[in-house]
Amino acid sequence: MRRFNLAVLAVVTLSTGLSAVPAQAQQEHRPLGIENCTATACHFDVPPGTYDVKVLLGGDTASSTSVAGETRRALLPETPAPAGEPVARSFTVNVRTPEGEPTGAGGTPGLDLVLGGSAPALANISVTPARRARQIFLVGDSTVCDQPGAPYTGWGQQLPQYLRKGLSVANYADSGESTVTYLSDSRLWATVQPQIRPGDLVLIQLAHNDKTTDEATYRANLGTLVEGVREKGGEPVLVTPIVRRWFNADGTLNNNTALLVNGLGVDHPAVIRSVAEAEDVPLIDLTAKTKALVESLGVEASKALYLYNEKRDNTHTSVHGATAYANLVRDELVARHLVPEGLVRVQ
Repeated sequence: MRRFNLAVLAVVTLSTGLSAVPAQAQQEHRPLGIENCTATACHFDVPPGTYDVKVLLGGDTASSTSVAGETRRALLPETPAPAGEPVARSFTVNVRTPEGEPTGAGGTPGLDLVLGGSAPALANISVTPARRARQIFLVGDSTVCDQPGAPYTGWGQQLPQYLRKGLSVANYADSGESTVTYLSDSRLWATVQPQIRPGDLVLIQLAHNDKTTDEATYRANLGTLVEGVREKGGEPVLVTPIVRRWFNADGTLNNNTALLVNGLGVDHPAVIRSVAEAEDVPLIDLTAKTKALVESLGVEASKALYLYNEKRDNTHTSVHGATAYANLVRDELVARHLVPEGLVRVQ
């Protein structure tokens, strides 16, 4: 059985007391490494940008490690490593300010990573600027965003862990936003659009807060977002909203509240489907996918997808629900040939 260098492993055993040493942004001549880590976290003093991260997981005993970063973003799913057998994994991460919601707190400058899992063990790590990363921008609301505090979790917060090196999620979803406010706030669309590069994907899920938006305005706003992505050479993807957990007596979801029909009678998913067809835009019908999942689980089991037990909340998802919905998005990205299968993790 292969054994690790115990001097290296001493850095990452859970009993170590090593303090993090900030890396200097100007040290671009070499990768930033494990000297920037404690037993449970790493901090890299890098400017905003996109970075490739390579980790070597494992130790003298069996381990199981996950990696999260920035504002509670899941970057690597829990990965087991047998005793004495290192496991290498890579991912690409977007570093920005603010690091979570665009209208929220700035967060900590640089790149912050947190080790989790049932038995975390990090043997080595390197961080380098990403040279050829493709961005997946997320334009959305609180059901998508990088939620700052547990138990709230957006599906966009869980999506990065299912993407391999070369694909990065830049989550610009923001709580409380409608198509109207997203276009009008300079911290949102006016900040996202200039960053879009040819080949980037922009996933657009806005509907939950368009409660007073009439159909003509809603349709026009979606068209503006689509056109703005295409102006930059990116590929827009329209995403119908996740359902609310609101059941009828017969065990089906309510046609209005659950399926996002607003007080003016605007059927948001139907309008999104219509715009996607008219503008020849790829569509991820997350309404249909989440409806099928919630109804298949039923009234009781579906509570775990949302924050019903914690907050009596039937709109916002738990970590479990956000992860399940991120899986649906990942599968649709592959099925619709928007992302190569080889750049997606299945675990």
